[in-house]
Amino acid sequence: MHKLRKPKLGQNFLVDDRARHQIADSLGDLSQRTVIEIGPGHGAITDILATRCQRLIALELDRSLAAELRFRFRERINVQIVEADVLATDLLSFAQPGTTVDIIGNLPYYITSDILLHLFAAATAGILGRAALMMQREVADRVSAAPGVRDYGLLSATTQMYAQVDNLFTLPPEAFNPPPDVYSTVLRLHFAPRFAELGVDPAGFDAFLKQAFAQKRKTLQNNLRFAGVDPQLLAEKWPAGIPAQSRAEQLPLEDMAQLYLALR
Repeated sequence: MHKLRKPKLGQNFLVDDRARHQIADSLGDLSQRTVIEIGPGHGAITDILATRCQRLIALELDRSLAAELRFRFRERINVQIVEADVLATDLLSFAQPGTTVDIIGNLPYYITSDILLHLFAAATAGILGRAALMMQREVADRVSAAPGVRDYGLLSATTQMYAQVDNLFTLPPEAFNPPPDVYSTVLRLHFAPRFAELGVDPAGFDAFLKQAFAQKRKTLQNNLRFAGVDPQLLAEKWPAGIPAQSRAEQLPLEDMAQLYLALR
């Protein structure tokens, strides 16, 4: 066992052996798959994936960790260690024409939403298959929440426009070194954007969702008025099946799409 050095960049390294196997297992058979690992750290999951994937690209921002991994996996011709910031990385460059790639990673707590949005952009291009992502439990609860519950909001709706979400399991702080102050949850995403199914355009509908969820305590109509939607248009075009005093977090995506199309 190599010695874990003092972390930088808000890193908490996974040290639970059972958990690292569960995370790798959650993506199923990888023998014919390309996998991109975000933030491999000391390689707890990389070590497993290297023996399973047809091709593994590990994106590590920390220079010394990237060098450590490059040396460790130097004889693995299917493993590529890339010293890079995932948010500045064109994920499309790793996908062969006509294929999709899978994603796995322990997302830094402070940029989880940014990474998710980066993945959604790649999903729109049709290059992502599945993802196993570990994140702060509270964020995972919001990502996977269903309409009508307290945690459902903009992050929930946006994620569920791009992917089907499964909440797999939660890990305690002691599964990491150093232990974080929070619990972490692993989600599995199956990327299947719903824009064509619901008849909406991605850019326009994403902007509409941001307006709809702008202030959670306000009704959907009030949020849309505040965003500049003409009150008369709201009155004339409001779908009969959606209660006038609805809040955005109460409505399924099908109803949100119906309203968006009615107001265009």
